[in-house]
Amino acid sequence: MTERGSERSDANATYVFAVCWKPDPSAFLGLPGVTDEAPVSILPLGRLTAIVQTVRAGDFTDEAWQARLSDQREVERYARAHHDVVTAAAACCPTVPVPMATVYHGEQRARDALTKEADRFHAALERIAHHAEWGVKVYAPSSPPDESIHSAAPSGRHRPAPGAGLAYLDRKRGVQERRERKLQEALQAAESVDSVVGLLAAASRRLRPHGAQLSGDPRTQILNATYLVADHRADELAGLTLSLSERTGLQIELSGPWVPYSFVGEV
Repeated sequence: MTERGSERSDANATYVFAVCWKPDPSAFLGLPGVTDEAPVSILPLGRLTAIVQTVRAGDFTDEAWQARLSDQREVERYARAHHDVVTAAAACCPTVPVPMATVYHGEQRARDALTKEADRFHAALERIAHHAEWGVKVYAPSSPPDESIHSAAPSGRHRPAPGAGLAYLDRKRGVQERRERKLQEALQAAESVDSVVGLLAAASRRLRPHGAQLSGDPRTQILNATYLVADHRADELAGLTLSLSERTGLQIELSGPWVPYSFVGEV
């Protein structure tokens, strides 16, 4: 969707944040967007409206954007600015976010390109209207250390009793089997959590669980899912996850509400 190429450094382009239904223009007052050289504004598209900002085309050439991607702080700044505008739009009306750095060579080019996708935008807006995205992360119960292994381990200071080493290995193998069994039971319980929450949601997506190395959390994450939930069922969702945690013994974390990025499809 993004147009790129070589542009004069003083030429203008149109940066698109989102497409929505009937936004309140005052919702964007004071938001800097991705540049401080022009305000965030609205671009009418018939029944749709795009949230846009005029930017320097030279800042969004392939070369300029690739160079920016190598600067983590710059990428985070743009991502945060983009998300702030999308969030402001979603707070006042159904909103479909578009990918960061979606840029066109002027408002008319943006209007033409977005209007061609009007049917898909309307379908996405109908799906997410009066809904929000909620995250559910489930962690396996932590297992207390088995002191019997340490207390029964053969000691090099005394001659072990006949068969002590074999008994120790058997106990160690038994502890490992119990841990694996408990993890399997937790995984099955997490599947049940996903199924029950899925019945309340309008749509759901399973995401890859975060490992401890990525998240910095020593707990074992066994479910990472996101759900599209009607606004009027938010309290019901909170009560349901609490009840499921008490019933299963699993640690369940609910987060949200979020702009439903996961359920707008590729636009």
